[in-house]
Amino acid sequence: MGRPKKIIVNQILSDEETAKLQGCWIDESYIKLPVIRENIDVYYKDENGCEKLLLKFRKKCIKNSLIKLGWNSYKDLAKASRGRGASAGPIDPNSVYWKKRNLSGTSKWSTSYLKADGEPSKMKVNNQVASNPIGYWSAQKNFCELPCRLTHFTRVNYEKYNEGLPFIQRIDEMFQHLIPESHKKQNERANLKPHLKIPKTSFSTITINRNFRTALHRDAGDYKEGFGNLTVIERGNYHGGYTCFPQFGVAVDARSGDFLAMDVHQWHSNTPIYETDEDKKLNDKLDWAFKDNPAVGTVGLDKKYTRLTFVCYLREKIINCPDEIPKEFLTESGSS
Repeated sequence: MGRPKKIIVNQILSDEETAKLQGCWIDESYIKLPVIRENIDVYYKDENGCEKLLLKFRKKCIKNSLIKLGWNSYKDLAKASRGRGASAGPIDPNSVYWKKRNLSGTSKWSTSYLKADGEPSKMKVNNQVASNPIGYWSAQKNFCELPCRLTHFTRVNYEKYNEGLPFIQRIDEMFQHLIPESHKKQNERANLKPHLKIPKTSFSTITINRNFRTALHRDAGDYKEGFGNLTVIERGNYHGGYTCFPQFGVAVDARSGDFLAMDVHQWHSNTPIYETDEDKKLNDKLDWAFKDNPAVGTVGLDKKYTRLTFVCYLREKIINCPDEIPKEFLTESGSS
């Protein structure tokens, strides 16, 4: 098949210009090169003129049997979340979700709201989107203190989580094949806390998103010497949803069974996900795959098509975790 194409892209927005767009929607006008749909390696030059890897993309490298396994195991685990920060986009008071609430102290992508007693909520939250982590999570302090643990939806869906692991392990194989140096560093780091490592991978965590168009953001909390790993499972027809790096004018059309290794510490987002008239005609013939209530207003869950994205990574602070998980954060079988 020969070597994949390699290109070097130029920075078309300064760091300052790009940072000002944090939390904003990015549309296709920011794409200056043809949308990537073929095997390719993309590099950029840093301030010292050194080539740095931005992304590697490979088409149809995850076989259908694994895609089916991933769908059956994980399709229901992208639960509603109001904690996705800038990636959830600017607060729209007229959206289905927010127009039912009295907002208070809204600022860009976060807001408080008035509770039944008329007092503003203590916690500022983001747009409600379908996005949820599975696997392991490092300790955190919000309104309560949580230790290093299996995430809630991993514990309560532990059998399905285990059944789907060959799909996740294939993603790790692609990471190892395409970026062996980063994979080696990440795997060695993950092995320092093997009880918090997804079996036979260099990952601790997978974030599953459903029909979630991200606004401009940079990932936080993942191992900085590693690399982001993304794949997609889709059902029905849709257009757009390109993974876009507006600072470089680059976008990738990652579809079902593709693999995208990407520098998630660069600013990135998705372009609009939409149905053409032809898409909608075909999607209307589908049975509903989920039991959502569209009236709740979780973004994207009123559609019959599905775009599931899987972002696999190692949590940076997993290294600080103790060598045992508290029993109450294990599964009923005592598994970790």
